[in-house]
Amino acid sequence: MSQVEERLAKLGITLPAPNAPIANYVPFVRIGELLHISGQVSLGDSGAITGVVGEDVDMATAIKAARLCGINLIAQMKAACDGDLTRVARVVKLNGFVQAGPAFFDIPQVVNGASDLMVEAFGDAGRHARSAVGVYRLPRNFAVEVDAVVALS
Repeated sequence: MSQVEERLAKLGITLPAPNAPIANYVPFVRIGELLHISGQVSLGDSGAITGVVGEDVDMATAIKAARLCGINLIAQMKAACDGDLTRVARVVKLNGFVQAGPAFFDIPQVVNGASDLMVEAFGDAGRHARSAVGVYRLPRNFAVEVDAVVALS
């Protein structure tokens, strides 16, 4: 078990099977030592977190949704690395998208749900550049979607 998996276990996180694409794209693309992971949505074992943040979805639930996106990103990393998360050298960048209501502006705090998980799981290698964007709609009404760029060793 890798150090990352030990950290995840201490957090009570079991990685799910990677989500399959819902349209015409692949879950990740590796170019040299960079891994580009397609957007992962707020979908977990207990179902999807859907709705508009600030209207249907409260802040705590939105942060949980972003954390689910982070868990799904790590599941994709593991798949891309043939099960060996020690090959993740650095989380380079996250792009977070929050389906936000017109009066909701705390988008960065929501995306912290994914960012905090990367640091908890990967330590300093999980510290990353980031964009956090409020959007009008996300596919299938998901509350949050996050994609990533990761450096591999």
